Amino acid sequence: MKALIIVDVQNDFLSGGALPVPRGDEIIPVVNDLQQQFELIVATQDWHPRDHGSFAANHAGKKPGDRIMLDGIEQILWPIHCVQNTPGAAFAPGLETNRFARVFQKGVDSKIDSYSAFFDNAHRRATGLGDYLKQRGVTDVYLCGLATDYCVKYSVLDACQLGFKALLIVDVCRGINLAPGNVDLAIEEMKASGASVLQSSDLRDKRE
Repeated sequence: MKALIIVDVQNDFLSGGALPVPRGDEIIPVVNDLQQQFELIVATQDWHPRDHGSFAANHAGKKPGDRIMLDGIEQILWPIHCVQNTPGAAFAPGLETNRFARVFQKGVDSKIDSYSAFFDNAHRRATGLGDYLKQRGVTDVYLCGLATDYCVKYSVLDACQLGFKALLIVDVCRGINLAPGNVDLAIEEMKASGASVLQSSDLRDKRE
């Protein structure tokens, strides 16, 4: 069985948000169209407490882009974003959510970030997504969303590690690209982990 995982299509990651992913808004109509091809759809939300350790504002003298050690692992600092129960953490208004079977929230522990849909960044705590998919007999996971070089990448890497066949729908993702080439490097890393890369048109072609 296959499932679609929609990663972090939230207001703060779109234009006008606190941490906009360039051209992130472009994927929303395609994500909506893709949903028609899957029986099981799950989504993730970044869901941070306001005192989250990944926020630069919570560290005196630090700014977004700086790096610190947070609970024993290196952490890039970000602007305050996707704070629990705020409009910025909500799904994009244009995103169709009525077919979501479950929403998995991540980044809920103030002491550690959680890019992946499956685990926190130190793999100390699972979100429950892996068990949920396995209980439903899912073998193939198709991933799309924001951002290619962070939350999507780490979700794909963990999916491969958990034994799923991971397929990245690359044109239905957008990246941050903090440094030039980061998105391309992320895609190569996903391929090296065993993931397949395809276009949304490949899925439409199969449907037709």
